[in-house]
Amino acid sequence: MSAIPVIAIDGPSGSGKGTVAAEVASRLGFFLLDSGALYRILGIAAHKANIDLDNHSQVADLAKTLDIEFGSAGRGSVMLNGAEVSREIRTDLGSDLASKVGAIPAAREALYERQLGFRKLPGLVADGRDMGTVVFPDANLKIFLTASVSERAQRRYKQLIDKGIDAILPDLLRDLKERDRRDSERPVSPLKPAADAVILDSTDLTIDEVVNKVLNLFAAQTG
Repeated sequence: MSAIPVIAIDGPSGSGKGTVAAEVASRLGFFLLDSGALYRILGIAAHKANIDLDNHSQVADLAKTLDIEFGSAGRGSVMLNGAEVSREIRTDLGSDLASKVGAIPAAREALYERQLGFRKLPGLVADGRDMGTVVFPDANLKIFLTASVSERAQRRYKQLIDKGIDAILPDLLRDLKERDRRDSERPVSPLKPAADAVILDSTDLTIDEVVNKVLNLFAAQTG
């Protein structure tokens, strides 16, 4: 195991893993990897470039050349080729495109090395769908964060409305179910808990409660 500690937090869309990961990283003073943002950025970039997502080699080539910059602690501003895309990548289109490019093996391979580069001292909190299973299989702590699909849809709805983005709850629920199916059934890096992951159901928990559980588990792992 590397001397640089990693907490891997995986789970489906709307489980709260991004918010939890950011807070855990902040409290520990660790770096943060929002791997989902990388796939969202790639999806939006392919969309802007009018690249057919069925053309896997073109999507992979694009992934290798993207100029991506994250704001403080990996959250906040997100720059793509010098342009602000923070709001754009968090739309339903960004979510859908991320899921689609994430199912392309060549695209996942192209982004793999970028993700490994986030592992720096004093440590890293990485959130995504395959952080504990593929990218950081030697992580000190692996969390699989989940919640009921109805609760996740409600959270997504509130998130979008709070940002001034129009949303329809039944559509979000349908889209989440479809994304869960696509992410779980893809042949490469499917969404699933690592064999040694701790499964946390956040349906009836506050963010602070989940964060404290993760911090306590990490403290127990590291002695």
